[in-house]
Amino acid sequence: MIVTLTANPSLDRTVEIPAPLARGTVIRASRSVADPGGKGVNIARALSVSGVRTVAVLPGDDGDPVLEALTAAQVRYSNLATGAPIRTNVTVAEPDGTTTKINAPGEPVDDLAQRELTRLLIREAQGSSWLVMAGSLPPGVPSDYYAVVSRAVRESLGDQAPRIAVDTSGAALRDTLNGQDGLPNLIKPNSEELAELVGRPGEWEQLEAHPQATADTARELVDRGVEAVLATLGAKGAVLVTADGAWHAQHAPIRARSTVGAGDCSLAGYLLAHEAGRTPRECLVQAVAHGSAAASLPGTQVPTLEETTPEAVTVTELSS
Repeated sequence: MIVTLTANPSLDRTVEIPAPLARGTVIRASRSVADPGGKGVNIARALSVSGVRTVAVLPGDDGDPVLEALTAAQVRYSNLATGAPIRTNVTVAEPDGTTTKINAPGEPVDDLAQRELTRLLIREAQGSSWLVMAGSLPPGVPSDYYAVVSRAVRESLGDQAPRIAVDTSGAALRDTLNGQDGLPNLIKPNSEELAELVGRPGEWEQLEAHPQATADTARELVDRGVEAVLATLGAKGAVLVTADGAWHAQHAPIRARSTVGAGDCSLAGYLLAHEAGRTPRECLVQAVAHGSAAASLPGTQVPTLEETTPEAVTVTELSS
């Protein structure tokens, strides 16, 4: 079983427009959809539709539209009541696949709620193979929260603790890698996040254009103790670096409808393959196949395993 934590969940409303976005005008949408969101929620949805046992842990009151949507999608969840509504994010999707996101900050989560959320997570994580902590942190939550939770899970569950994956950005990602005892087993940065992690933010475009440069940079994090770095590069695919090697994978061209949530689905594809006992190379292939399939769907819809095309993914071994 895979458990996900979404500390700052959302209702993701996607509005598709029939022409390029024009500021200051009235635009009639061609389509509008709303999905339960937040990175951990998206990952749980993508795993669930492909038959992987999962539970999404998140703050939110019973009856909140996000929780009702998870129920409708048959995604198991465990929620902590906070007395506040879950935020709504808005995405505007243009015909060529360009997306503009407006993310609300979310409601503050105080110290007591943070401790209760951690206890809830530890309870749900017992017997699981992976714990995925993903997405932004809400106001009031310190940037090292994911590292604190990692240590708490490992101290509480000992040898039975799950492997830990983290997908976040900014200070939350940087502080996840502070200290050895809270290090995740897997991180999934994009090129900008990877460049920031190693203190060279101006190099992100070079990383996105050159998979070998991405592998060399990710190797710095593996040398610091992270077991695997799955770096997503948008249309350029993804690079996976472990202690045993480095690979670049890219899908054949697709028609992108919405890239929102594609990175989340990439991580879900990797985990799905890992659960099936696949090799790191095969996990990378499924990650890229899942991300590409998600980008071809509207809004933040997630693909099933059957909707992905790993046979259209080309893999190149990189020097490590």
